[in-house]
Amino acid sequence: MDELIPLKNASLDQLRIDRPHYDRSGLRPGIVHIGVGNFHRAHQAWYLHRLMQEGKAHDWAILGAGVRPFDADMRERLLAQDCLTTLIELDPERSAAEVIGSMIDYLPIEETNASLIAAMADPSIRIVSLTVTEGGYYIDPATKGFDAAHPDIQHDAAHPETPRTAFGAMIVALKLRRDAGHGPFTGLSCDNLQGNGAILMQTVVSLARLSDPDLAGWIETHMTFPNSMVDCIAPATGPNELSLARNFGLKDAAPVTHEPFRQWVIEDNFCAGRPDWDQAGATFSEDVHSYETMKIRILNAGHQVLANAGELLGIVTISDCMAHPLISALFAKVQTEEIAPTVSPVPGMTPQAYVALIDSRFSNPRIVDTTRRVAFDGSSRHTGFLLPILRDQLEAQRSVSGLALIEALWARMCAGTREDGTQIEPNDPFWEDLQKTAQAAQDSPAAWLAQTRIYGDLAYSLEFSDAFCRWLRLIWDQGTEATIKTYLAD
Repeated sequence: MDELIPLKNASLDQLRIDRPHYDRSGLRPGIVHIGVGNFHRAHQAWYLHRLMQEGKAHDWAILGAGVRPFDADMRERLLAQDCLTTLIELDPERSAAEVIGSMIDYLPIEETNASLIAAMADPSIRIVSLTVTEGGYYIDPATKGFDAAHPDIQHDAAHPETPRTAFGAMIVALKLRRDAGHGPFTGLSCDNLQGNGAILMQTVVSLARLSDPDLAGWIETHMTFPNSMVDCIAPATGPNELSLARNFGLKDAAPVTHEPFRQWVIEDNFCAGRPDWDQAGATFSEDVHSYETMKIRILNAGHQVLANAGELLGIVTISDCMAHPLISALFAKVQTEEIAPTVSPVPGMTPQAYVALIDSRFSNPRIVDTTRRVAFDGSSRHTGFLLPILRDQLEAQRSVSGLALIEALWARMCAGTREDGTQIEPNDPFWEDLQKTAQAAQDSPAAWLAQTRIYGDLAYSLEFSDAFCRWLRLIWDQGTEATIKTYLAD
């Protein structure tokens, strides 16, 4: 192989793949994005890059940011390559690559968040967007309200000028903007949460109210928080992804692989302007809710249908789960009988057609998306993705047997061992509590449902609790595969 070309501004003309054709030195920042993971770079940053390639949105470049110590590693890698990223599309039949350049800097990771606050206080920043995971918004899992008791929130309420959280930093920046006579920026959540804009508003306004009620009122009156639905599978980067970049002749320390599919549906509610993302393929809609319901319930909940069974059986990737005849049959039955009935069609797509689309996407063997990644943070993902479906099924007096089985598989997984005896490493912010409860539930399944923080009053539903207890006993007695066979035969 020829010598690898380092990914830098100075070497862009040497690349044999598509690359920025715009002058990156002339880009000006308009967006701060907090949480620069693979998904953001394969999704939001890509849409903006497509506009820039057409000579548009050059005053909307992205400043990357993070508020956790582990963000420093990504910052170091991206700054070393001028914040350029190689995106590698993995179609089952072929691979394609391009380099995107819509991010122009990555702010320092600081305990005080001073650089982040200063950047967001600059009136040239008109959007602050976030991908901080579903569990990062300080939501009480049972009530869905703001979790004011969390230690991070307590700190930011008591020390508002030196916040720990992204939301606390946003509030300080908004105060500076208000006091200087500037308007607010738009807060744009790009996480997989139903009503993610409303949830971001709840977090920001509720936190501000703890220390500065007048500022909270100003934010609530003047700032906008559009809801959005985001979709593109972008697995974590490991040795395989680094090797793929080298196959294209590139030395990239942080390449991103992704599936040949993207979707972004956004509520057009931006108080300080926005790029014309629709000209790059995004959809502006007044009915984001219907799109996000379809995606969150069929794709995101579908991921949980697969991941816990896969972990228990030692199946490493989602595509391998789909290749497993019992797990794929479980997926199909739960989707058809208990998930799709709670979803309404959207323009051009029925729930049944979307299930088929997700089946195809999950089955793509080129996308090395691990069951461990998908199973991560189950305490947020089950409460956010699966339990609302279960409640709707109960209210409609329809079956919840399959959903109860998925909850039982999660309870078994949280016991911390696979069926071959190997250990499942901690995989949830509340892992220690979950593991203790899961082990107790081996003898008393109802102990799992007694976690009111997760299940609320669902434990009092006899249809759900009876099915859950039956499945969990069967999983412990006969194993995952035998239990799935019993479910499929019901």
